[in-house]
Amino acid sequence: MDFDILDDFENVEMSYVSFLSKGYIARNRNIFEKIKLTPFSKFILKSCTYGTPIFKIGTSGKKLLILSGIHGNELPPQLANLELLNQLVGADLNNTVYFIPFASPKSTMNNERTFNEVDLNRASHIYNSLSNMIIQCIEELKIDFVGDFHSTAYNSNPGFESVFSSKNPTPESVLIAQYISKGVGSEIITYDVAGSQYKGAVEDVCNLRGIPSVTCEVLSPFASVGKGSFEKSFEQMKSFLEYFGF
Repeated sequence: MDFDILDDFENVEMSYVSFLSKGYIARNRNIFEKIKLTPFSKFILKSCTYGTPIFKIGTSGKKLLILSGIHGNELPPQLANLELLNQLVGADLNNTVYFIPFASPKSTMNNERTFNEVDLNRASHIYNSLSNMIIQCIEELKIDFVGDFHSTAYNSNPGFESVFSSKNPTPESVLIAQYISKGVGSEIITYDVAGSQYKGAVEDVCNLRGIPSVTCEVLSPFASVGKGSFEKSFEQMKSFLEYFGF
């Protein structure tokens, strides 16, 4: 997977996961009106009109992925990921961090949970689904740890702020979840074996392939940004990074 150095943004490299998922984020007013339109944010939004961009900051240490937008109508973590990227431009990091702020720009544009009627968090094990393409990138780039960030609404699953992990086959998933829970107060949900409850979630497929991963959820109505949800998702992302010594 080839990355291009972005001359206008110090220490940032970029590539694409897929060109099949392109979308105009600005058409979703529920998220666009809350985006700080920095030069880098504008560049990211433009990149989404070609597909699913992936960004890289740093060149040493462990390789981490901050992922959001697997469900296009879960807006707070996508905003938080964008904010985190802006804050880390030009930073000298002790690890290498990859960012996918909008996993499916088309889904975010349409404020839809699915991509072409497929729930991407139930399709990561299906070869060449969009979420499986993300898994392929994770493996090709030899990413060591994955944080997948979502939001959940009342009366949905799980319906409260939480962090998912599994004991087997990657027990460090639980340690990461415990650290995030201690730092920001998210409730831990732990399964004995990855994929035992759901099939095809990004977190589970990563754990089953030996890549310790967690899923973080904040509480917000679907297709909108609930009060405090963006800030809470941002805290979860920072806590995930802090586990690795940031």
